[in-house]
Amino acid sequence: MSVSQQEPHLLEEQLGHILLLTLNRPASRNAISPEMACRLADAFERFNRDDHLRVLVLTGAGDKAFCAGGDLALTLPLLTGARQAETEWDRAILADRSIMDRSALRKVEIDKPVICAVNGACMAGGMETMIATDLRIASERAIFGLPEAKRGLIPFAGSLVRLPRQIPQALAMELLLTGDPMDARRALAVGLINKVVPQDQVLPCAMQMAETIAANGPVAVREIKRTVRRAFGASLEDGFGYEDEAYEVVVRSQDAREGPQAFMEKRKARFVGR
Repeated sequence: MSVSQQEPHLLEEQLGHILLLTLNRPASRNAISPEMACRLADAFERFNRDDHLRVLVLTGAGDKAFCAGGDLALTLPLLTGARQAETEWDRAILADRSIMDRSALRKVEIDKPVICAVNGACMAGGMETMIATDLRIASERAIFGLPEAKRGLIPFAGSLVRLPRQIPQALAMELLLTGDPMDARRALAVGLINKVVPQDQVLPCAMQMAETIAANGPVAVREIKRTVRRAFGASLEDGFGYEDEAYEVVVRSQDAREGPQAFMEKRKARFVGR
């Protein structure tokens, strides 16, 4: 896919109840530029606020990479002070450091599902964003890695906290300390991703999963994700309390009445998200 310089670094497409976001710098392996970070932070926030949108799918343009991480010529030098701000995007990043957090889904809470369609190399900041998502579909050619230590840096978008919670700690430490990548099959075997599919099936598979989820009761889906997140690491007693709270929200909803009624009438449920 060839793109002009005028195209934004992030493409947005609304498909019914699904928002598709595409990292759009294929010539740079979809490395995260200041513009991309700003656009991602804003898009995630809009998705979170828009009740019509129920699922987000995040992917990369082209067939080489999902995301190679932060742009080593633009973003990282700006953050370290090695490069002065030149654009409105640069100035926004320096004025509001929360943009980098929000662009990687760090220190934000989104109660709706986010699916990552990994169409190639998923490295550094790209992998950090991926592990912030809920479901992950990967190409059989995808590779995953956190090479920051090789460059005298550390992952700073959530991996030091999230990765050991998602895969065995010894493996997390291996990836973090050596900086060496792993392939899609190993990522699947350790539970880092949900599915490995042929390259041309990555986005269709992710969209099919998104459509399945979007057809479910939005209130129930939202409370499932919110409760799982709150209960992680909590005591059983506290976790059951969060579950009880979710039950009260769901059972009082219009959707909770519509779902069983539609089942009994042998028709498709008409959920409204209330």
